[in-house]
Formats: sequence, C-alpha cells, structure tokens
Amino acid sequence: MVSQKVTVINPTGLHARPAAVLVREAKQFESEIYVMAGTRKVDAKNVLALMDASIVCGMEITVQCIGADEEKALSALVQAVESGLGE
Repeated sequence: MVSQKVTVINPTGLHARPAAVLVREAKQFESEIYVMAGTRKVDAKNVLALMDASIVCGMEITVQCIGADEEKALSALVQAVESGLGE
C-alpha cells in the first residue's frame, strides 16, 4: 500500500467533469484506489462516490493505492490532481 497527500487546485473542486477525469485515470490501473477526504474514504473508480465526498478547492486529500501497479497508479493520480484534472 502506498499513499500521498495532495491539494485539490480546481476552482470548483471535484464536480462532475474533474471527477470523471480522475475516475478515467484510476480505471487504467489494476490496483484498488481510494481517495480520503476528511473522514471519508471513497473508491476513486466511482464517479458518484467522488462527487458525494464534497471535495472542494484547497482541500487536502490522500490518494491511496493497493495492488500490483500501486506505485505507477499513485504517481499518475497525484500528477492528475496537481495538474488540475483538465481544468
């Protein structure tokens, strides 16, 4: 298991479009991938779960990956969040 904290920079947080970008990125990997925001831990491969987590701009989240390709998955997802998820 690997994890890393990252700050969400999207002005509107993880609404539908950036959440979908994150899910698309997560689904490329075999590993189980979770996003932790506050006391919530949600499946990063589930767009509705991500949107329901109420992740807003400036919030620090933790990306956690468990599996065979966990290092690659963590690197890709942290990079995606740091780059603004296409926004």
